[in-house]
Amino acid sequence: MEQIKGGVCAAKGFKAFGIHAGIRKNKDKKDLALIVSETKATAAATYTQNLVKGAPLYVTKENLKDGYGQAIICNSGNANTCNANGIEIAEAMCDLVEKHTGIPKTDVVVASTGVIGQPLDITPIKNAMTDLASGLNYDGSNDAAEAIMTTDAKKKEIAFSFEIGGKLCKIGGIAKGSGMIHPNMATMLVFVTTDASITPKMLQKALSADILDSFNMISIDGDTSTNDMVSVLANGMAENPIIDTVGEDFDTFCKALSAVTTYLCRQIAKDGEGATKLLESRVHGAVDKENARIIAKSVICSSLFKAAMFGADANWGRILCAIGYSGAKCDINAVDVSLSSVAGKIDVCKNGSGVDFDEDEAKKILTEDEIIIDITFHEGNGEAKSWGCDLTYDYVKINGDYRT
Repeated sequence: MEQIKGGVCAAKGFKAFGIHAGIRKNKDKKDLALIVSETKATAAATYTQNLVKGAPLYVTKENLKDGYGQAIICNSGNANTCNANGIEIAEAMCDLVEKHTGIPKTDVVVASTGVIGQPLDITPIKNAMTDLASGLNYDGSNDAAEAIMTTDAKKKEIAFSFEIGGKLCKIGGIAKGSGMIHPNMATMLVFVTTDASITPKMLQKALSADILDSFNMISIDGDTSTNDMVSVLANGMAENPIIDTVGEDFDTFCKALSAVTTYLCRQIAKDGEGATKLLESRVHGAVDKENARIIAKSVICSSLFKAAMFGADANWGRILCAIGYSGAKCDINAVDVSLSSVAGKIDVCKNGSGVDFDEDEAKKILTEDEIIIDITFHEGNGEAKSWGCDLTYDYVKINGDYRT
């Protein structure tokens, strides 16, 4: 597998573009993105578990019920959630895609992100569609990635090439996510494209399994969004032998998908609202994988621990505290904890008790912008990773006036 350029346009047959349509007041901010495949593609998606869901999720779920799609349209600046005419607006966006690209409206993934509970006017989207559709190009991933951002400070896109059945395949993705992230499915909005040939059933199987170790293992602030969605389009233009069952080819595809999603997870966590540090919690030797996941995410979700990391304070007791209330099966009296970064590694806990360590050395390690928390048990083969960020003053500032 090799990292390549191109994002959602790396795979054969995909075009994308993004523009400022006027949904957002800031004219320097793009707010409408479009991604299309030259041919109909296998499609899969996962959606937020929040009972309050954005209207676009209902429309997308209906459009993809046959397992196929061909286009993705997404606006930022307005979530189209809790609106009386939300479904009508989401369907109108699909209609506009059909009108300007010829792609059937029932083959469109529609998504929105931004403020909840604000009416979304279709007029600026309608007026921008000619320019958006005519701008579609094979190098447009960067524009699309920018157009789906809200409070994100950085664009998030990646692509890889891999081989299946002697054919070169490519897969790429873009994501947005910075706040309101504590997923029970996915996180905010993620769009993945690939030219690999795979059946709808196997694509959904791959995605549903992947999110358990990727997007479900992120937390920025403990709030699960109303508009979370991950969608994948696979148009088969790489002409590999179709993946229709488990086996070596399916495993290869899953590894490529994981490479994309794991990269985007880390980028989302690192770009958390107000964040200065990426935190990666690694659990080793847990009873099983499920308990490892519970422990890893409990630590990354702890506000007290996140605040300590902001202050570069090796307050390891907060890690054990988070493990203790996680509900996981584990022997808390036999856990080892260490903290590391590019500046070094330091042990802070052995067998559930503190060990002497150099506070100045710990401070040096924790001042870096990527911190690894290694949590080791000796009870089984369960391993898991989770990602988050530190909790800073700026997080409160950003969300104190997010709407106004």
